[in-house]
Amino acid sequence: MTDPLHKDLLEIALEAARRAGDLLRDGRPADLAVADTKSSPVDVVTEMDIAAEKLITGLIAERRPDDGVLGEEGGTTEGSTGIRWVIDPLDGTVNYLYGLPTWAVSIAAEQDGETVAGVVAAPMRGETYHAVLGGGAWATGAWDGERRLSCRPAAPLDQALISTGFNYVADVREQQAEVVRRLVPLVRDIRRGGSAAIDLCDVAAGRLDGYYERGLHPWDLAAGDLIAREAGAVTGGRPGERPSAALALAATPAVFQPLQRLLVDFGA
Repeated sequence: MTDPLHKDLLEIALEAARRAGDLLRDGRPADLAVADTKSSPVDVVTEMDIAAEKLITGLIAERRPDDGVLGEEGGTTEGSTGIRWVIDPLDGTVNYLYGLPTWAVSIAAEQDGETVAGVVAAPMRGETYHAVLGGGAWATGAWDGERRLSCRPAAPLDQALISTGFNYVADVREQQAEVVRRLVPLVRDIRRGGSAAIDLCDVAAGRLDGYYERGLHPWDLAAGDLIAREAGAVTGGRPGERPSAALALAATPAVFQPLQRLLVDFGA
């Protein structure tokens, strides 16, 4: 049975993600990619990012003032309840800057260090993905009602569609490109979506067989990792480790281990 506290945390996360998603979608200037004399487009995106995080943390402070917060944009506070919120108010900022639809609001709630509720809202897709620990993964979207998510059936690695992401640091990107070069001949194909949170949810929804990336922060993957696991995917990092900045990986049970071995061998 789902813990009532976890359900309450989920409801707060759903409301906060919806409000922040509306703010980001409706507040984005149509000509954002065109610089003007007052500020650069990147400045505008940063302002929207910060505004979305303030909205989220403000709502959490109203409902649960004693909880801790870890936010990408610096909204970090210590709590006294054992609950910590891990927030990425705008995952996929470059996509947002260019008017591409693959960006999301990601909110997770941890209890004593374990993620127990997670929400990823993708406003331009019209989809919201969510999960509580032990309660499965679900989504709302163009279909009627809630849809239970399930990762794809077993398929060998050479038939797997894999997604990844790239770091902003040039020498890291060069190494990541080499990993992709070696991996491409061994899988069906590779995608680069630009939002870690959405990639993890696409694994959960059966739209990808696997996803990996190096250099992620806790707020990039906390919610999506739970959603993927609750949909039946396997997640991890380097062998025997949880997902981390060193490596984050999510895949169907059949793809996870062979993909992890290759990534380690290739120096991902």
